[in-house]
Amino acid sequence: MTKVFVLVFGILLNAIVGGGFAALAGLPFIVGSVVLNAVAVFAPLFVPAGCFLSGIYTEVWTGEMVKQFRSSMESLGWIAKIRSYDQYAQHNVIHFVELGGDPDVLVNNSTYPLQVQTLQDADKAIGLDMYQSRPTPITDDELHAICYDKMASVLERHSANINEKKFAKAIHAIAPASHTATAPVLATTGAASPDGGRLMITRKDIIAMKAAFDKQKIPVQGRVLVLCPDHAADLLDSDQKFVDQYHNYQTGKIGNLYGFEVYEYTACPYFTAATKAKVAFGTAPTANDVQASVAFFAPRIMKATGETIPYLSEAKHDPINQQNLCDFRHYFICLPLKSGEAIGAIISALP
Repeated sequence: MTKVFVLVFGILLNAIVGGGFAALAGLPFIVGSVVLNAVAVFAPLFVPAGCFLSGIYTEVWTGEMVKQFRSSMESLGWIAKIRSYDQYAQHNVIHFVELGGDPDVLVNNSTYPLQVQTLQDADKAIGLDMYQSRPTPITDDELHAICYDKMASVLERHSANINEKKFAKAIHAIAPASHTATAPVLATTGAASPDGGRLMITRKDIIAMKAAFDKQKIPVQGRVLVLCPDHAADLLDSDQKFVDQYHNYQTGKIGNLYGFEVYEYTACPYFTAATKAKVAFGTAPTANDVQASVAFFAPRIMKATGETIPYLSEAKHDPINQQNLCDFRHYFICLPLKSGEAIGAIISALP
């Protein structure tokens, strides 16, 4: 009796789910019902045992794999603005020539012979950061029993997590270490946020960053501003013009503001509000730390991708555990070409 009930329930459930998909596709309800029940009948002949229960196509209603939240590709438009030096990453190291200053220029000189001035250029080697994922076991039993491609899923998660980490480190490296004339860290000047914990950003604060870049004679073309979540929310809450230009769905980029190409990113770095000093990468922020929006001149920033090495150990080489192991090593770097120049940050002031 139980088997009959399960069989009838399975047929009805397949009919409802299949018919619903057909309706969404503009097809007759009966077409989807028949097709999904046919799949449930014949699929066990072609898929591993355990993937179907009494003819029920389980993955249809248990849902697709629930994945961890990741930054959308649209929010990474700022990284695409940075010039790639991949071709120079030999053995995961890039060699730059550090220029030894510029020659003096004499005006209406009458003294000879001219004094010789040597320009001491030097080699500057930069090693790419190495990102490693921890090995993940996948047993042969898992691969046989489950209905989705577990190996592909694990490899995807390794890749996505490495990318998430390297882009977070990139925006952290671009931000100034502390406030200087050539790398300003400005504090917001708006009203108190709804929770009362900080002052909100305003257009005047972005104009102040523009003025700081103007004083350094940084070209307008190539300026980028990456808003942290707090600051993007502030502008959406208080600035109707910003709302109107948020979001260009074709490019994933927010409309330009005062010469800056504007993006948003959730993993922007933190600064200690009182000292305007950047919190070390990977350090958990405290109550005295606030997230920053980061500004930079893209032509003065570099990025480079080196090797990606997969480490795969097959289960057939592990007769005791009979499990596969996989992990990755990946090389990447992103940082200003010259430290402390053509970069800036806007942090939330504390009331």
